[in-house]
Amino acid sequence: MKSLMALTAPLLIAAGLIAAGRRNVDAFQALTEGSRKGLDILRDMFPALLVLLPALKLLQCSGLPEMLAPLLNPLLRRLGIPPETGLLLLLRPFSGSAALAAAAELIEGWGPESLVGRTAAVMLGSSETTFYVIAVYLAAADVRHSRWAIPAALCADLACFVSSAWICRLLWG
Repeated sequence: MKSLMALTAPLLIAAGLIAAGRRNVDAFQALTEGSRKGLDILRDMFPALLVLLPALKLLQCSGLPEMLAPLLNPLLRRLGIPPETGLLLLLRPFSGSAALAAAAELIEGWGPESLVGRTAAVMLGSSETTFYVIAVYLAAADVRHSRWAIPAALCADLACFVSSAWICRLLWG
């Protein structure tokens, strides 16, 4: 299996070169043009990332998510979401690594076979780091006024968290 994994990149490059040759496309020119477009996208995204990444770290270091999580417990219970996942719900839209750490802590503390552990895993796997994705994609698409993108994405996150909890409760209740 390791040898197959080691061959993946060379096989993909060879397949690309063969496809380019069959279509009479200058592979080097296509690669440099793709690199140029990639650098243009990176140039457009860089200001958003320059603001977003330190802001995420400041939020993480402030302790605000840890303080807000217990306040959400009554609402989470009403929605059928295990209250122990509150910190995960608060962190996931902002930071994938912080959410992964919160989920790992839940799974370690409650066990991977527990409802809390399974719910945390499903929530983590089916949701996205909303603010990072919006910043990157809107910057790449040169969108200046996002209007409803953030509220819609946060509603989608909420729907994901609620449906993840409900499905886990239905399957492993």
